[in-house]
Amino acid sequence: MRTILNIIWVIFAGFWLFIGYVVAGIVLCIPIITIPWAIASFRIAGYSLWPFGRQVVDKPTAGLGSALGNIVWVILAGWWLALGHIFSGIALCITIIGIPMGIADFKLVPVSLMPLGKEIVPSRSGAFAA
Repeated sequence: MRTILNIIWVIFAGFWLFIGYVVAGIVLCIPIITIPWAIASFRIAGYSLWPFGRQVVDKPTAGLGSALGNIVWVILAGWWLALGHIFSGIALCITIIGIPMGIADFKLVPVSLMPLGKEIVPSRSGAFAA
């Protein structure tokens, strides 16, 4: 089921959100000082392309540097990426089939605003989860 949802996701929203994160990452690679944010953008790009079956968790080692970096991120790129998630989530929720994808889109809003200090891990849900 995750694969089917991911394929539908890529067709209707994931590809364009992926492009947004890649463009943000490329722009953030131009000044050398913003490369850590570019790496975070590329990491989230992969997650936004194929989100079902994975989740975002806080890194236990994240500290003050991540918090300060997230403030810079919101100013440079996070706000318009979050708006993209909100608008595409609303558009996806118009149809019954799109509701799960709209919910996944809304789950991407917090990580699009504060990507530093987070990591993407496989979900451990299902009959065979450990």
